[in-house]
Amino acid sequence: MEKIRIQKIIADSGYCSRRKAEELISEGRVKVNGRPCKLGDKAGTKDIISIDGQNLNVPKKKSLYYLMLNKPRGYVTTTSDELDRKCVTDLLSDFPERV
Repeated sequence: MEKIRIQKIIADSGYCSRRKAEELISEGRVKVNGRPCKLGDKAGTKDIISIDGQNLNVPKKKSLYYLMLNKPRGYVTTTSDELDRKCVTDLLSDFPERV
């Protein structure tokens, strides 16, 4: 089976973003099969990834969702806004996956 970068596996699981996963790995908080990993390491489907001692739940098959959204006036197209404007992600708060 093909191995994938650990930060991508963490991000695909929905735990956090890929950049945040890279920070967690750099801080030494991520382990693969009980051993600390470093940026650039790869893991397969049978490897156990843990963050701060908690095992990461990695689904075997990724679910695909297709969304169509007409952005209402007054919303900005971003995940977060430092000016506290309404974001389109606020409209998707009931969606079961990270968008």
